[in-house]
Amino acid sequence: MMKMNEKKEKVIIVHLNLGESDHILDDKVKEIEELVRSSFAEVEAIVIQNADTINASTYIGSGKAYEIKEMADNMEVDTILFNNELTGSQMKNLEEIIDKKIVDRTGLILDIFARRATTKEGKLQVKLAQLEYRLPRLVGFRNYLSREGAGIGTRGPGEQKLEMDRRNIQKEITQIKHQLKDSHEQRKIKSNKRKKSIMPIVSIIGYSNAGKSTILNAVVEKYSLDNKKVYSDDMLFATLDISARQIELPNGKDIIMTDTVGFVSDLPTKLIESFKGTLEEIEISDLLVIVVDSSNVDYKMQLKATTSILKDMNIKDKKVLYCFNKIDLNPEFFYDKKDEHFIKISAHKAEDIDKLIEKIQYMLYEKYRYFNILVPYSNIDTFMKLNLKLYDSEYLDEGLSAKIYIEASEVDKYKEYLR
Repeated sequence: MMKMNEKKEKVIIVHLNLGESDHILDDKVKEIEELVRSSFAEVEAIVIQNADTINASTYIGSGKAYEIKEMADNMEVDTILFNNELTGSQMKNLEEIIDKKIVDRTGLILDIFARRATTKEGKLQVKLAQLEYRLPRLVGFRNYLSREGAGIGTRGPGEQKLEMDRRNIQKEITQIKHQLKDSHEQRKIKSNKRKKSIMPIVSIIGYSNAGKSTILNAVVEKYSLDNKKVYSDDMLFATLDISARQIELPNGKDIIMTDTVGFVSDLPTKLIESFKGTLEEIEISDLLVIVVDSSNVDYKMQLKATTSILKDMNIKDKKVLYCFNKIDLNPEFFYDKKDEHFIKISAHKAEDIDKLIEKIQYMLYEKYRYFNILVPYSNIDTFMKLNLKLYDSEYLDEGLSAKIYIEASEVDKYKEYLR
């Protein structure tokens, strides 16, 4: 997080437009502005360069680079941020012309990840992604890393200084991969234990800043025994590591709800790969709750970005609930896809959280029914090994009387106990 006395970095955003439509261009510029804000920096100007092709040497052409230099000098800007991914030689050539720090979109996102990572594994994942990104770009990094107050693009997890020697970087990458492999095995064991448990897993996913953590916090406050909230803030990537909470539904069933890192459009594959922990939770989930900011005029783009990531991950055959959040900011919001499960809520309204939980309960247990059972005392030990949750249990002369809540198709398994 930003320190109280830390001066905000001044940034000029540069976007190379290779024939994008006005709407797509506007979406991308708005998103990169939000990413800059999430890195505690200020956007001083936005430069759009229209072109047919990418300039191999400077990405935007040397003429435009000199224009940006003059602008940056006049505005006393610290950093030039390219809303694209640059090569090491392009970064070096641009810095030689502009004489300011050059950062690209991937570097910015990695910087935000470095600020947000909290667990040991999360920090390792971020550091690995940073080092693998930096290795082919060392030629473009050396100059500005020596600048005083280097800022965006220079921070490792925990504000640690990142290695700049090629051999040391390669050695560190190998070490981190070994550490992550061990951590991955431990996480896999935990995930398998969750999957084998009788509790369904519900993953809250969606575009960054859609309100996922706020929703989970509201659910936890009312439906969880431990009342342990997750970090939430009004900026992109506020949640980076996995947050899982046990929730009790109105029907008495327990579920696990997980909050995940938010998506952005065109998230580089290397960044997706660095957060397999979050993705694995999605893969083993019984229900996906895709949260969308209904007050954002670009909600369709955000929804598309989320579903595109799921498609790339080959996530299919999952129950999906579309949750349109912040409806209090856009009461006239209309969603016309009648063939999909969806709900409109405000995470700040208790009654809407109740509706969301009821919808989740319905989707998980729509085929479940209550059945009355009577278990003879001679069979109780065998019956208890079935690990069923009992409702309204009572000990009678002839045995244990109770209700069980199971899928109707499973009732034959327990027919000897039905009454």
